[in-house]
Amino acid sequence: MNYVSTRGGMKAQPFSDILLEGLAPDGGLAMPESYPQVSADMLESWRALSYPELAAKVLGLFVTDIPADELSALTARAYAPGVFDSEQVVPVKELEPGFSLLGLSQGPTLAFKDMAMQFLGQVFEYVLTQRNSTLNIVGATSGDTGSAAEYALRGKRGVSVFMLSPFGRMSAFQRAQMYSLQDENIHNLSVKGVFDDCQDIVKALAGDLQFKSQWHLGAVNSINWARISAQVVYYFWGWLRSTTEAGQKVSFAVPSGNFGNILSGHIARQMGLPIHQLVLATNENNVLEEFFRTGIYRPRGSDQTYATSSPSMDISRASNFERFVFDLLGRDGSKVKALWEQLAKEGQFDLSEHLPRFKEEFGFVAGASSHQDRLDTIAQVNQQHQTLIDPHTADAVKVAQNFREAGIPMLVLETALPAKFSETIEEAIGQPAPVPEHLRGLAALPQKVVVMDADVAQVRRYIEEHAPR
Repeated sequence: MNYVSTRGGMKAQPFSDILLEGLAPDGGLAMPESYPQVSADMLESWRALSYPELAAKVLGLFVTDIPADELSALTARAYAPGVFDSEQVVPVKELEPGFSLLGLSQGPTLAFKDMAMQFLGQVFEYVLTQRNSTLNIVGATSGDTGSAAEYALRGKRGVSVFMLSPFGRMSAFQRAQMYSLQDENIHNLSVKGVFDDCQDIVKALAGDLQFKSQWHLGAVNSINWARISAQVVYYFWGWLRSTTEAGQKVSFAVPSGNFGNILSGHIARQMGLPIHQLVLATNENNVLEEFFRTGIYRPRGSDQTYATSSPSMDISRASNFERFVFDLLGRDGSKVKALWEQLAKEGQFDLSEHLPRFKEEFGFVAGASSHQDRLDTIAQVNQQHQTLIDPHTADAVKVAQNFREAGIPMLVLETALPAKFSETIEEAIGQPAPVPEHLRGLAALPQKVVVMDADVAQVRRYIEEHAPR
């Protein structure tokens, strides 16, 4: 399996090369030359597998330059007992018949990002050791990616992490999770701006090919294909746990900001997994919902990106959206490149001619949720089902209700635990969310963070001064 760029300007490369690269040299994103296909018989043969065993099977279709036994060892370590707070790793939690939560928040940082990051930590260390090389990870986070990456990579040989986060835009719990880490290889940079500003800085540094090469820059954001492929696994897991026979359809509802999580569902569907609908849920920052409703992609500026009570989705420029457009346009890199050049000049592009295909061919439907919707949904689920959900999962539960169909199970991706957003939980149900015992002293720990302007040059200087030489 080799990988090409969404913009057509990269020669085909194996998995381990694109793992360490992040953005493609032409500014595009790595994609497999074609999607591996999974037959009904293959799916049935996977029903009895554990999560790490299933991960090895699914990832093995994408990772063909690491021996199968080595890959199995990596997934066994990534999803080992004790790393995740559930024997199943990903439990399916039924709220009512045909409507369940897919529990992706059992990891060390209580967010779905752990599902991919724990694998990333293992595979980074493996490849870097094989190549006797080092890597400086430069990433941007709206809340959960940062802590998941830092917890997965802290103390790992050959890896340093420089994580940009938007100043004042994350919950206190999210900040404490990240900034309390004192490991020498972890650097937190709090940027005076919104997530999109952080993401723009990361892309600018990745696009400076001389700087990228000199300082061995890599990525852990969902622009990194390894993260997307690791997330594909839990769509297969959810389907296998929600069906009893071949060909049964399942729908998934996904709270979406940077489009990486639901993109993994799109890829699973393209591989042959019987997914009926992919329900995209946004908050008030509804650029993606607007696209799937109108066909017009119109990202907003920092000043038009709202600070909401589901902050990990306060994103107006979704990096992974380019990967879907690549598939939508018949995998024509020149067309994608032209569209993104138009986007840079005009601030939008129009693909409304493809509107019927979004649902009919790709299964995408979309909806948006508000602050009051979140509060009402959290309270309702807690009262009716004695289950507490976080605000992002609440967005997906709310939107999913509009797309339920008889006989087709709906799985809502639970993307974080409520403890990360206790203020909103208290507003919804009148009391704060319970905090897992091992994290109760988090807020009192000393924090290590550097605040700086949203300026590429400042971040560049910091990396030059602190990256290992």
